[in-house]
Amino acid sequence: MENTTSLNNEQQVILDLLPQKFGLRGKIWTASLIVICLVGAFAYYRQLKNGLVVTNMRDYVSWGIYISNFVFFVAISLVGSLITAIFRLARIPWRTPLTRISEMIAVSAITFASLIIIVDMGRPERLLNLFLHGRLQSPIMWDVIVIGTYFCISLFLLYITLIPDISMLIKAKDKLGKPFSKLYRFLGGFWKSDAGMEKKRDRIITILCILIIPVAFCIHTVTSWLFATTYRPGWDSTNFGAYFVSGAFLVGAGGVVVAMYVFRKAYKLEKYITDMHFDKMGRMLVLLALLYLYFNVNEYLIPAFKMKKSEEAHLTQLFSGEYSLMFWFAIMVGMIIPIFILIFKKGRKPVPMFIAGVMVVVGAWFKRYLIVTPTLLHPLLPMYNVPGNYHAYFPSWEEWAISIGTLAGALLIITILARIFPVVSIYKTLTEDNEKID
Repeated sequence: MENTTSLNNEQQVILDLLPQKFGLRGKIWTASLIVICLVGAFAYYRQLKNGLVVTNMRDYVSWGIYISNFVFFVAISLVGSLITAIFRLARIPWRTPLTRISEMIAVSAITFASLIIIVDMGRPERLLNLFLHGRLQSPIMWDVIVIGTYFCISLFLLYITLIPDISMLIKAKDKLGKPFSKLYRFLGGFWKSDAGMEKKRDRIITILCILIIPVAFCIHTVTSWLFATTYRPGWDSTNFGAYFVSGAFLVGAGGVVVAMYVFRKAYKLEKYITDMHFDKMGRMLVLLALLYLYFNVNEYLIPAFKMKKSEEAHLTQLFSGEYSLMFWFAIMVGMIIPIFILIFKKGRKPVPMFIAGVMVVVGAWFKRYLIVTPTLLHPLLPMYNVPGNYHAYFPSWEEWAISIGTLAGALLIITILARIFPVVSIYKTLTEDNEKID
């Protein structure tokens, strides 16, 4: 009787967690993302055809919304190392329903972090020069190396954790239909659920988790060095590495919370992504928001206290000038309001958690824009005898279209992965259920 009950539970788990076909809302969502990506592709075609003159970037603001997007994607990709690696190595017991989601976010984000750099170059063929004539003295070369390494490890980590689930998807082809059966057989047809293969897989995952943590810290630290090694007001800081890493953990965790809520509602996963998971992630978000708020205070208080002439105009523009509305929006919406929502138990329920997660992600994007643009408008040498449009920057429609297109592209990758593969690990869920029964 017990074995029959266990078998029925196992079948129910598999049915609950199998990838689901898109309904009407899913098709509209996917079609909308594809249209946005196509508009972005058209804007990029115009940029390739006419050059970077179609953007509003000029001699001073040579990094604009593209690099803001790059820093945002690199930040949110850090969630793969937080949820998958750190939680696994720390043996956090409630991580299972969140790991696959975080891995999908990490892979999609780092993919478009790589692509947006190529977009920013203007001449994509010049990317080859980094490999043919690269110099290790250049921080840009360090960034290329760590991004490439992090992408490979993240992709492999997602794949290696998927293999047992893919094997189950092959067996469930009658329920899934034929669209992806060849893909499943190619990716996981070799898997045999025996103790030897499972032990090797667990060992590989552990090695990857150990590797990805320093690489993840390096990717955001090196990205911060691209700014900090440039002698400009607002960037000339030894705090930038920790400042970037703490912000990346915050936005990554916020992105996972948003994805948890969306997948829970769309795929009816209330039994697997429970209120307890939102409560735990809410506690973590409060901690990460407080940590990032500390580094923000540190980042602005010390220059404001010393008030060097070169820093004065930059800080004034952020606190009370042209960018003050955006600055205080990013601080309040991205950190302070989420803290006040999440310190209360009622605020850690799914709906307020979703709202707080959206606020964290939106605030983080504007924060990255503020890191890049205002600083570039305050060079150490004053702007004399230059055209009027050199004194300000606002992205052109091509820049907006390409940037929004990359955000839509990242969401499209997550959507496609969620359509093909389970968003919650079937294998791990069943393993944990069996351990509880034993």
